[in-house]
Amino acid sequence: MWLMDTRLNPYLSFRDTARSAMEFYQSVFGGELTVSTFADYHASDDPAEQDLVMHSELRTAGGLTLMGADTPSGMDLTPGSNYSVALNGEDDAELRGYWAKISAGGAITMPLEKAPWGDSFGMCVDKFGVSWLVNIYAPKPSA
Repeated sequence: MWLMDTRLNPYLSFRDTARSAMEFYQSVFGGELTVSTFADYHASDDPAEQDLVMHSELRTAGGLTLMGADTPSGMDLTPGSNYSVALNGEDDAELRGYWAKISAGGAITMPLEKAPWGDSFGMCVDKFGVSWLVNIYAPKPSA
């Protein structure tokens, strides 16, 4: 079972090679790799993008976390700047506070709001040009 503390980790962007890249990183670091496609979340109307990776996450027993995804054809991808810093967790107030501070003076590229997968998600570029992804996990139903 993974702890649901707030985490900060790299998020890599690819053009049609996320699956093979993440499988390669798994071969290097070990760990458990989970992969979701654009089709899984009905996130693209383009039939050519249905099997592409919308989100992948590699977690190792030693505490390493690496995330990655394919960039849809309608979005720019520049090699060398194809990364973001991901901030993930359950604490809504904490993460919204970070979001407010990190996006201040920068550019919000996707507002922090409910996403198709049920979490709250937003993207921004801070005032120093660093891309950030903030994901607030949706509350889990009580057992």
